Amino acid sequence: MTLRERTRQAVQADIAATAMRLFLERGFDATTMEQIATAVGISRRSLFRYFATKEDIVVGDLVERGRRVQVALESRPPGEGPWEALRAALETMAREPAYSTEWASKVFRMLAETPSLRARQLEKRLQWLEMLVPDIERRLGVAPGSAGDPRAAAIVSSALACLDVAVEAWNRGGGEGSIEDLYDAAVAAVRG
Repeated sequence: MTLRERTRQAVQADIAATAMRLFLERGFDATTMEQIATAVGISRRSLFRYFATKEDIVVGDLVERGRRVQVALESRPPGEGPWEALRAALETMAREPAYSTEWASKVFRMLAETPSLRARQLEKRLQWLEMLVPDIERRLGVAPGSAGDPRAAAIVSSALACLDVAVEAWNRGGGEGSIEDLYDAAVAAVRG
């Protein structure tokens, strides 16, 4: 990574942290891009060079997280089953730098209560589907992109839905227990 790329990432991280603080204090809809720019100490125009929308500030890193999950999935043993490989790959997110339970709970609540954020989150999650399905097709012995075989897409979609349900259950429970255990329970219910 070049110095310029590292600097850009550092500025993006600073903007995102400041914006999240404002969103959690004032509410997502009540916080403007102008307020974020002022709090960070940059112009509104400069802010738009880093983030096109407020939604991107909150869920913009989901595609990068999806890429990390994809890399983790592709590195799993070839003979491992699709569900087991997906669980192990998704577990990589749990090893990322954690935020406090209280902070994470507030962010998840904001995502759940803000329609524009949920829509943007869904859009990013569809990109995950495109990234993860090819490996699951390989594990199932399905020709890549086979239009007539929906199994890989169904498994990935179900696993991601189980993750969403686990996070929502964790949030409703006040951050008690582990998301991993809730995910396992959701997968067990789906798999019957």
